[in-house]
Amino acid sequence: MSKRKAFFIAPDLERYPYPPSSPFDTRRAARVVETVESLGWLGGTDRYVAHPAEPLDRAEIERFHAPAYLDALERGSAGRFEHDDIAMGLGTPDCPIFSGMYAHGALAAGATVAAAAAVRDGRADRAFHPGGGMHHAFPRRAAGFCYINDVVFAALTLTDAGRRVAFLDIDAHHGDGVQAAFYRRSDVLTLSLHQDGATLFPGTGGVDEIGEGEGRGYSVNVPLPPGIRDADYLRAFREAAWPVLRAYRPETLIVEIGLDTLAGDPLAHLALTNNVMVEILQQVFTLGVPILALGGGGYHVGRTVRGWALAWGTLCGEMDQADDLMAGMGGVMLENADWAGGLRDRAQPPADDPAAEAQIEARVDAVIAAVRERVFPFHGLAAQPG
Repeated sequence: MSKRKAFFIAPDLERYPYPPSSPFDTRRAARVVETVESLGWLGGTDRYVAHPAEPLDRAEIERFHAPAYLDALERGSAGRFEHDDIAMGLGTPDCPIFSGMYAHGALAAGATVAAAAAVRDGRADRAFHPGGGMHHAFPRRAAGFCYINDVVFAALTLTDAGRRVAFLDIDAHHGDGVQAAFYRRSDVLTLSLHQDGATLFPGTGGVDEIGEGEGRGYSVNVPLPPGIRDADYLRAFREAAWPVLRAYRPETLIVEIGLDTLAGDPLAHLALTNNVMVEILQQVFTLGVPILALGGGGYHVGRTVRGWALAWGTLCGEMDQADDLMAGMGGVMLENADWAGGLRDRAQPPADDPAAEAQIEARVDAVIAAVRERVFPFHGLAAQPG
């Protein structure tokens, strides 16, 4: 396996922006490239940049998405709308109809599949495509800014080669489309940590959603309360998610690094710093398997760009020595007035409201216990800590 790191960016994605009224900013990935390039993190013999320009072709897309739905996407891209398209999730505030929406989804999926193939074929041991992560799209329905589910095609690229795949989703929103695609399969473990669906779109991802048939026990959901901070989130990961991920022994790991988990994101209500992402990435590195990292949510653009630049630095091992060098540079170099200490967020201070924090801790305890009870036995793990 190559020890090279690969950064994937589809060069034409910005030709098909979402409407200005949409919170989904397609410029995020290009701004990440500018940031990491300014840091000197795209050069060297141990990494390369790939610019896949080919969209995923329609025959491949039809492995997951229904032809009638794709017809509606193409029709909408050309400015034609039919009443039945509403039933497919099109023409809504989160999935508006715009020129090039089919092309955008196909290009993003093509780049994600190219990144998955690089990992599959040993041309990279870690690949990153920040323009991917459209985890809400269903076979016959768009949702949550997602039209074509590139994550599903990445997983299929790997399972077609006989790989056991784990999909770790740390976006604030439940990865419902990916879970549904593999709900009856055991060769893809879907593991999602997200804000409780009772308080956030898409309203799914409860602890009882554990898969069906051969897939029973291979869908794992860790729904977390609004306001959760770093320590409790990491505790939930280590006590509920990590043991299952390790026991599953994946041969390739896909990670969705949604940064709508960060405090202040306008579309979610978690209260994390980007240090959580770093700790989780460093933990999963110990699995010793190839990793495909994707973007996802993140609607405070400046913090999302900074966080994905940090993700690339972590994937490349740059952050081991970079924090001290960048201290004091972030506010100017990264065009970010929130924090002038480099890519990493400040360490979290103690909670302002101890009583509210205690309530969150108790809810996290209950979620951890529920996941352990429902899922751990399928993986030979003890439900009770001991």
